[in-house]
Amino acid sequence: MKSYLPFIAILITLSATAQNPDYSLRMAWFNQNGSARNVATGGVMGSLGGEITANHVNPAGLGLFKTNEFVLSPGFLFNNNKFKYRGSDTLNNKNNFGYGASGLILSSNYKKNRKWTSSAFAISVNQLASYNNRIQFKGFNNMSSFSEQYLEELTRDLADTNAALSNYIFGSSLAFRTFLIDTANNASGNFIGYQSLVPISTGVNQHYDATTRGGYHEIALGVAGNMEDKLYVGGSLTIPVISYTRELVYRETDATNDPNNQFSYFEFKETFTSRGLGLGAKIGTIYKPKEYWRIGFAIHTPQFISFKDRVRASMTANTETYAGFRTANSDNLNSGNPGNSNYSLITPWRAIVSASYVFREIKDTRRQRAFISADLEYVNYRGSRFSAEDQNDQALVSYYNMLNNVIKDTYKGNINFRLGGELKFHTVMFRLGGAYYGSPYKDSELKAHRIMATGGLGYRNKGIFIDLSYAHAFNRDVQFAYRLNDKPNTFAEQTGSRGNVMLTFGFKF
Repeated sequence: MKSYLPFIAILITLSATAQNPDYSLRMAWFNQNGSARNVATGGVMGSLGGEITANHVNPAGLGLFKTNEFVLSPGFLFNNNKFKYRGSDTLNNKNNFGYGASGLILSSNYKKNRKWTSSAFAISVNQLASYNNRIQFKGFNNMSSFSEQYLEELTRDLADTNAALSNYIFGSSLAFRTFLIDTANNASGNFIGYQSLVPISTGVNQHYDATTRGGYHEIALGVAGNMEDKLYVGGSLTIPVISYTRELVYRETDATNDPNNQFSYFEFKETFTSRGLGLGAKIGTIYKPKEYWRIGFAIHTPQFISFKDRVRASMTANTETYAGFRTANSDNLNSGNPGNSNYSLITPWRAIVSASYVFREIKDTRRQRAFISADLEYVNYRGSRFSAEDQNDQALVSYYNMLNNVIKDTYKGNINFRLGGELKFHTVMFRLGGAYYGSPYKDSELKAHRIMATGGLGYRNKGIFIDLSYAHAFNRDVQFAYRLNDKPNTFAEQTGSRGNVMLTFGFKF
């Protein structure tokens, strides 16, 4: 496999830490989430409407409301992960609470003989993605080491020993101070570069363990109009709110247990937090060309999100007879403060086309008997763009330009497909659905997809409704412990599943 990050990173100073392409994918590759009804039908909402989830998918669907509505959607997530790394399998699970589309819809009906029949306004919140998970894998490696990224950094920057001691306080300086990385001298004793104490040729046992928390939340303010119950148009102003925390413990130990090879183990710990707030928009339309049919189209503009990241790191290394047991941490090198990084991200745009067939399509929804609907969604994953908060800092500007080029080389646009339906028996409804989310990676070696099977029940009577759903996602992805420029990169193959139980309660008024 070719090098995954073929670009030159900037010097990591006291107040900044570098981003990587994975950051952008976190805000782009996720399953459709919404109310329990929406989840049960596979996430189809491009042309159905009449549901609070429409505010986050196709706001034109708000135009189908003729009454006011209040909705709450608590949920629970089950993560079951399997990682295969260099021939070794690791299993883990992590469960946590979540939620779906919740909020308030207010509608207005107009007098007869008007072109516009009704309108609606909605304010809602939805969890687009949950980051609560545990990424854990281990294996034997005699090809590369986590420590080599520090060698690359110091060699690239032609760093002298003073720079190695103090300029890379969240990585290379920690490795240098613990003698995991040390100077290399020629026969005359002159400095010629740096070396790693890790005995790569005889191999090390590697262990990666990251616990992540947080979510990608979206507040939406939407409005829609209904023209003669044939054409619906709408738009929503979206406010993304991002919270992400990762606690990482990475460890390499000598596979030979040789007490005289000047390496026993090292352990790197990092606590990383990211907070983001932004702005975006979604616009769409739904048209009924004839009885029973609905056609929908929606565009999600890129969201502009401003981020503030914080990081702390520490390292422990035991190089046996070479330097013994040593520790170092970033707080001691940064007056007890975390590293700070402020930047902006523009997320990819996406487009949705949809069609629905509603049996007994009539104005009185209580008399509708069933529907089947399908969404086709295109997401331009390679369209994410980072930018420096300080445009006068040319080093940062150049870095983000190069990072954006890496994103274009790493990801591609792809299509997601969702299909679902509902069968109604007076006050009780049965729902089924499914979805396929294609890989965002350009490299064919990086196998990834998400397949979903969904189902649920619903009850509606006298303005009160209760929906229960379950979605089971079969996941495939890849996870990198580290990335190098001068060697083929190795990664863990991730499989497993995520279960999502959603309960929606609401009432009309």
